Amino acid sequence: MTVAVLSDVHGVLPALEAVLAEPDVEAADRIVLLGDVLAGPMPVETLERLSSLGSRAVWVRGNADRELAASARGAGDFVPDPIFPWAARQLRPAQLPFLDALPLTVSLDGVLYCHATPRDDAEIVLVDSPLDRWAEVLAGVTEDVVVCGHTHMPFVRLADRRLIVNPGSVGMPYGARGAHWALLGDGVELRRTEYDAEAACRFLAEHCAYPDIEEWADFFVRNPASDAEALRVFSGRGTSST
Repeated sequence: MTVAVLSDVHGVLPALEAVLAEPDVEAADRIVLLGDVLAGPMPVETLERLSSLGSRAVWVRGNADRELAASARGAGDFVPDPIFPWAARQLRPAQLPFLDALPLTVSLDGVLYCHATPRDDAEIVLVDSPLDRWAEVLAGVTEDVVVCGHTHMPFVRLADRRLIVNPGSVGMPYGARGAHWALLGDGVELRRTEYDAEAACRFLAEHCAYPDIEEWADFFVRNPASDAEALRVFSGRGTSST
């Protein structure tokens, strides 16, 4: 079975469309959506597009999915990004039970998929986290391969013989520009789909009513933060909402 893993789309529909057009994604048996799919400039359109994939799509809950539903109901604590409460207001009441029902983890073909860690959808582990930290967050996990997202930086590493894969972020990458994802089959491949960032920024400006969309798109689509910057921010944290 081949599995395309897409994480942290964050409502950036042009980036998502670029990845879904990849031949290996079109041919994949399953498309695992690793959480934080909607919190961004085009949440409703992104949900509708991914819903059109039907049973090929396997959904996992991210912290932003959980928080977005809570925000739409006017309850809970939220990330400090002002686009977040705006995105929550775009959701329709009938869409919230779907977000509520998303699972924390999914196991497919001997691989465990989660957003942040198997025990917490907002916990932070990094490529350079020590082995005892990995042992802590993976306690009780029986699968030999764990795929996680949340930190928006792609990597593959071993943690005491267990393979850890982070596909990076489709919509809000930290590091190289483009849409990052992973393909699992006979092995593991980290992929990056290049797309026209300028055209994407124009598309978002034309189709998103968020008042500061041009500034948002410039930071997250045109000029994403480097992995070095992100690692400096994340290092030492136990949990976070990204």
